[in-house]
Amino acid sequence: MRSDLIKRGLERAPHRALLYSLGLSRDDFEKPFIGVVNSYSSMVPGHVHLRMIADAVIQGVREAGGVPFEFNTIVVCDGLAMDHEGMKYSLPSRELIADSVETIAKAHALDGLVLIPNCDKVTPGMLMAAARLNLPTIVMTGGPMPCGWFRGRKIAFSHVYEGIGRVKAGELSEEELEMLAMAACPTPGSCNGLYTANTMACMAEALGISLPGSATPPATSSRRIALAREAGRRIVELVREDITALRILTRKAFENAIRVDLALGGSTNTVLHLMAVAREAGVGLELEDFDKLSRETPQIAELIPSGPHGMDDFDRAGGVPAVMKTLEPLLHLDALTVTGKTVGENIAHARRLDEEVIRPLDKPIRPTGGIAVLRGSLAPRGAVLKTAGVPPSMMKFRGRARVFESGEEAADALLSGIIREGEVVVIRYEGPRGGPGMREMLAPTAALVGMGLMEKVALVTDGRFSGATHGLCVGHVSPEAAEGGPIAVVEDGDTILIDVEARLLNLEVPGHELKRRLESWNPPKPRAKGGWLLRYSLSVSSADAGAILRPPSDH
Repeated sequence: MRSDLIKRGLERAPHRALLYSLGLSRDDFEKPFIGVVNSYSSMVPGHVHLRMIADAVIQGVREAGGVPFEFNTIVVCDGLAMDHEGMKYSLPSRELIADSVETIAKAHALDGLVLIPNCDKVTPGMLMAAARLNLPTIVMTGGPMPCGWFRGRKIAFSHVYEGIGRVKAGELSEEELEMLAMAACPTPGSCNGLYTANTMACMAEALGISLPGSATPPATSSRRIALAREAGRRIVELVREDITALRILTRKAFENAIRVDLALGGSTNTVLHLMAVAREAGVGLELEDFDKLSRETPQIAELIPSGPHGMDDFDRAGGVPAVMKTLEPLLHLDALTVTGKTVGENIAHARRLDEEVIRPLDKPIRPTGGIAVLRGSLAPRGAVLKTAGVPPSMMKFRGRARVFESGEEAADALLSGIIREGEVVVIRYEGPRGGPGMREMLAPTAALVGMGLMEKVALVTDGRFSGATHGLCVGHVSPEAAEGGPIAVVEDGDTILIDVEARLLNLEVPGHELKRRLESWNPPKPRAKGGWLLRYSLSVSSADAGAILRPPSDH
């Protein structure tokens, strides 16, 4: 066992002395040492209940004959960080989380890991660490909160953001908005739609590194506690069987996960995160892989924010196993999972329990998947669009550019009513390097919906979008403005063409004029003046490469 490095032999007597001080007995040195990585925080709704999950995992580890050691990582709540400088720290936190898990697991010579994340960057950060460490690993996410109800209507977190625009449009009073806010998030858990946190929980399950059925049970349900206890027992068996993370995180596993994402119409952030995890696993994912699979994979579910169903409905309909059973002809059924069985064996008895929530393959919501990769003169290296949220009338759109240098400027313009029908809101210098941190643009996109402009105005940015986004919103434009990409030289009044079916994103100015503008462009000074964000901005790759930290040789 790897933990023999700190518990075996004459020279390890000082190490054993320290371990004895923790209450270990001599018998414990014969057992696997299991790290239980808990991202608990009393300030984050998705994580405030994770002590309960960790306690169940620890109980399971002990029952199976392992020795559990709990440690923690940081967590940023994207909702609380939204629309101010705090959002600049959200995506970078993914790297810190991966590094911290790697640090403790290596420094303390652990034999296996149970990772307990729940929010947007914690799950991919922990998955990156799992791939990097290649230890036996199980991901046990913390689960979603149920939907709330307001005036007889099912609501979720994104409806509160949209309510701001409804107040500005005179459809809702400020007091009614406050009542909506009080009803939207009724319990702890990850936010209650198919936003990034829940999409990534589904990705962990689809990858095979979570136990089947673990992505969707409500955060405070007894089923989740039982699954956590089972994860604790199973990790000890994984160590003894030497089934490590890279035996699971294969090319086949990533293709399975992408297909599940496309079938669900999940968050565009999964493109960034799956590419980053794949890189750690030595699997070469490209933007083209997402687009190719999207053309072959029908969308069979439509969850909040794009559709009427919540995560609680999805869970009752059979969750990820039911989706994978439906997609069975398209999946790599021989991919290994943490159960020790293949995907095909895991889903053999799964079934759809509600065909309004999870459609059969021959009656899809859309014949293709929920994500598209666009290219063209405005995005030579690609841009990402969540097709699941695009109104049919907006699948091809040509409009005049209105350019903003930050998300706040664009949101203020939308809420002030100065954006007109037929315009394309361009938000730049919000990419991984330029932001820095590639902030989510939830405020401007929610304003589009709340102000009744979702079928009249498009949005294009080198930043990214919350999983709560819907509308014609194109993100991840690469190269980003801070790298001198064409988005840096768009001018007010320029014509922009967005053609989803043709996968085009074009700046319709003459080629010689675009060349002249790019040649006269000068890079701005970094917005971050010091600290971690400055280091991040100098090292981060572009969005089309997953916004990862590049090794020094790549700079």
